[in-house]
Amino acid sequence: MKDQFSPEKSKELQVQEVILHLTQDITLPENTVDQLITGSADQVITGIVVTFMPTQHVIEQAIQQGANLIIAHESPFYNHHSATDWLATDPVYTYKRNMIDQAGIAIFRCHDIIHRYNPDGITEGLIFDLGWNTYVSQRTSETDVVTFPEETTVRAVAQQLKEHLGLEYVRIAGGPETVCRRAAVLVGFRGNGHVTIPLVQNKHIDLIIAGEGFEWETPEYIRDAMQQGTSKALIMVGHAESEAPGMKLLADRLAAAFPAVEVSFVQERPVFEVI
Repeated sequence: MKDQFSPEKSKELQVQEVILHLTQDITLPENTVDQLITGSADQVITGIVVTFMPTQHVIEQAIQQGANLIIAHESPFYNHHSATDWLATDPVYTYKRNMIDQAGIAIFRCHDIIHRYNPDGITEGLIFDLGWNTYVSQRTSETDVVTFPEETTVRAVAQQLKEHLGLEYVRIAGGPETVCRRAAVLVGFRGNGHVTIPLVQNKHIDLIIAGEGFEWETPEYIRDAMQQGTSKALIMVGHAESEAPGMKLLADRLAAAFPAVEVSFVQERPVFEVI
């Protein structure tokens, strides 16, 4: 079987070649959201930008760099399935879409694909950025369980997250001085109760580290557990903040796989500010 990230060279690399590279040995669901949203499969690539969210800023950066392929984890058009009929007369959408089309930018959605790599490419990127590779004691399709070398506190883990991911803040439920040894790391929107609560129950997890989730599920479970005298905690990092490292790792691998074109990762600043 061909290595998932084996080097390939092409003087005139086309969009479809990169898509084939990303999807090799991957079986996607019938309702996958991964698709070429703009541009054409046969256009020659002048540069590749990899990002979490293809925002206005990211598109402007791609144009400035002379890149005409953006590989993004999320949709550019404000909904999971990239539908645009409901936005046809919206000025924000039309401005953005016209800029994309006029610049001849192809946008490929790499959402389901990277989550189906083994290990999950998004979780792997987050663990790599945190320097926790050697701490992974168990891995499933939805989470990495990490066992810290020694007991630590939620406050200390939160500080690590902020430092390594360049964050101004994270949100904590359960108390910053809660002692933890085993944590479950869940990226993106995997912080909901049906995923997290069984981990606490069955995997003897002290701390849940998640991107985001419904606030009336896992946070409330943690609150009740603490009220009952059970020391558990939750750190919500943010959806983009938890998943961007995985796309950064993908950019590094694509740069190695396609050395004939410039590949760069464009980081967007956090969408929320604390005031």
